[in-house]
Amino acid sequence: MTGSEVPPSFRLAYVPGVIPGKWVRIWHERLPDIPLDLIQATAAEAPDMLRRRDADAGFVRLPFDRTDLSAIPLYTETTVVVIPKDHIVSAADEVSPADLADDVVFHPLDEILEWDVRPGRPAIERPATTADAVELVAAGVGLLVVPQSLARLHHRKDLTYRPVTDAPQSRVALSWREDATTDMVEDFIGIVRGRTVNSTRGRRPAAPEPQKKKRPETGTGTRHKPAAGKNPRRGSGGVKGGKPRRRS
Repeated sequence: MTGSEVPPSFRLAYVPGVIPGKWVRIWHERLPDIPLDLIQATAAEAPDMLRRRDADAGFVRLPFDRTDLSAIPLYTETTVVVIPKDHIVSAADEVSPADLADDVVFHPLDEILEWDVRPGRPAIERPATTADAVELVAAGVGLLVVPQSLARLHHRKDLTYRPVTDAPQSRVALSWREDATTDMVEDFIGIVRGRTVNSTRGRRPAAPEPQKKKRPETGTGTRHKPAAGKNPRRGSGGVKGGKPRRRS
């Protein structure tokens, strides 16, 4: 197969916690001839990946530097605290940052949430990744506050989580380069927004078809019947030719 015969593909980046499966499935149903390549990226590197054109679009986490990038916010995640199952916090339905004041709370270097004041007591060292922090929670060393999708991603049988009120939240958005809004990008935007296969919104409109010229009239169209009591060959006076007869 030569380079000119290679079919175009759509490259989709996604950050940990985002599950693009349902959108990928719809893409394959609607555009079976265009492969979709999934590329996993960290929350920090995903925007730069789009700027470098290493991906056509991507699911990213807000906020981020939106220079040269378009973004459609999709949803906001619940913030939770990851804890051992036997931790006292597990008895509560939800907690506040103040409830974590006496615990060591890890803030890994790849932390997504933006805090004005971080909850809990700081660890001696910050874990390199969220996955490392989860391992430390399982060891009973401290707790971890993350978006709910990351708690599910790093699920362990010996851990659980509870919602945290009055905490910063993470928003997920679909993003792409402003100068690269291709037809494939617009097709994927339509899929993510739930548009039907017949919808034209978000897609560049096709060039209108030239209108067919009307056929000239040939005079053989349908004739209308005259109104009752009227002769089309007589004038208003009922006399042929419209002229009155002379009386002798």
